[in-house]
Amino acid sequence: MFTGIVEEVGRIARIQQRGENRRITITADRVAKELKTGDSISVSGVCLTALDIKAASFGADLAPETWERTSFSRIHEGFMVNLELPMKADGRFGGHIVQGHVDGVGKLISFDRIAASENWWLEIELPAEVAKYTVYKGSISIEGISLTVAKLDANRCTVAIIPHTVEMTNLHTLKPGDPVNLEADLIAKYVEKMMKGEQSSLTVEDLVRQGF
Repeated sequence: MFTGIVEEVGRIARIQQRGENRRITITADRVAKELKTGDSISVSGVCLTALDIKAASFGADLAPETWERTSFSRIHEGFMVNLELPMKADGRFGGHIVQGHVDGVGKLISFDRIAASENWWLEIELPAEVAKYTVYKGSISIEGISLTVAKLDANRCTVAIIPHTVEMTNLHTLKPGDPVNLEADLIAKYVEKMMKGEQSSLTVEDLVRQGF
């Protein structure tokens, strides 16, 4: 489980075809030092398994499903990706609950400075499978970053970005039209299931244990 707080921006050093899968190698000076083979790591919002770990790099295998159903379809050698290690049991929530399971791929509409401000507006076009879970002032994960919805107009979502987030993530490398990984707020999915009256063994105690 992750919280959507990016710890380091890594760089895609190599993409190799290995049978039906692709092996990506990511350079990351700090995060790689904390990884062990088989550890989970969030790469731009996608939970992957760390392999072939070196002093300043690690690898991960992408199945065809992962390649085709995430923003990884746009990556190339030299591309920058957001990295986050799983939350420790005694850690603090800095963002919101992020699983690293991409619900859909959105499209970057614009990323512009706010007039007379140091901050930025990031506007994303949401696919239907994510838009239905997105609410004003709610949480959303974009490229693995925990963000708060500032504006919502049909299938378009706008979030405010502070200078620190611009500097510490890959957002400044993206351009209009680029696909971005999206993960809806997990709580919204539970609420939808309960509203539909579907049978579930989930209890209030279960939610408390999971940090809700």
